[in-house]
Amino acid sequence: MKYLLACTLLLWDTITPTFGCAAVTVSSGNVVNADQTVIMIWDKEKQTQHFIRQANFKTDAKDVGFIVPSPSRPQLEESGNEAFATLKEITAPYIWSGPSISIGCSAAPAPMRQENSVRIIEEKRVAGYDATVLTARSGKDLVAWLEQNGYPYSPALAEWAAPYLGGDWHFTVLKLAKRSASTQDIKASALRITLHTDRPLFPYREPESATAKGKLNVSSRLLRIYFIAEARYRGQIDAGKKWSGEAVWAKDITRHKSSLLKSLKLPDSTGPKTWWLTEFEDNWRYEKAAGDVYFSPNPKQTDLDTRSTGRAPSYDAAFLGAFLFLGIRSLFRRRQVGI
Repeated sequence: MKYLLACTLLLWDTITPTFGCAAVTVSSGNVVNADQTVIMIWDKEKQTQHFIRQANFKTDAKDVGFIVPSPSRPQLEESGNEAFATLKEITAPYIWSGPSISIGCSAAPAPMRQENSVRIIEEKRVAGYDATVLTARSGKDLVAWLEQNGYPYSPALAEWAAPYLGGDWHFTVLKLAKRSASTQDIKASALRITLHTDRPLFPYREPESATAKGKLNVSSRLLRIYFIAEARYRGQIDAGKKWSGEAVWAKDITRHKSSLLKSLKLPDSTGPKTWWLTEFEDNWRYEKAAGDVYFSPNPKQTDLDTRSTGRAPSYDAAFLGAFLFLGIRSLFRRRQVGI
């Protein structure tokens, strides 16, 4: 399966990429998404990937949304936000200076209907988005449907969508409206997209963004991926090309599995039996990528923590240190009293 997800950003006369998805606005304006944090849970045995992200935009547009293509019909659900804070706490660096002892509601799916070669599969409200799942065999019909529903045309969008037309590919159109006209902030609950795939990946491909980069005066953003699987994984661009992202933390976090699944609103059986978390950081530039990022087991199955300094003493080491201290102190006092 060549792609799991891909995305692009639609604006009136400019394109601003947002986490490798196709984002759309109903009105003219600019939008930018800076730092990105996502959670990916990969179940190798079931060939299933859960992709969870939070939306947080700065924009002067009235509405912002995404178009997400997937190789099969996706499952869209609201996912809890608490897991992001939990994972940040789990991977927080240790700095040692010395020894030291809620379920979201969604509308019922609408019946399937046909609009030219565009087939509406499902409509629902989820995680603060109005979502439409559809298929299309013609790029012209897809663009026409977008225009009829208030999304402006972009040549870059048509070019980006071409590989996903026809076959089993589905497009999920997600629209998120601002809560207040006086604020530039747009936020929503975390959205979970569940798909079947033979290889886990992050949708790194984006349309050409030179125009948006100049207009919005942006250069890079921090992409953070919490990748959970049965072992430590590494990421590479298509065909084994080097990815600018680097692993900064990797350890077994199975003891946190139950609490994380609860906060993500997923059943206890989700994912592999053993949970190994690999955290990646990437200073992601606003420029055309060579391809999507695929993940595979890392030959090095060892713990990793690049941000901590020093190390915590083990209980044995701490006990030994205390024992030696007390022994030396006792000996010193004995000499003082002439024993």
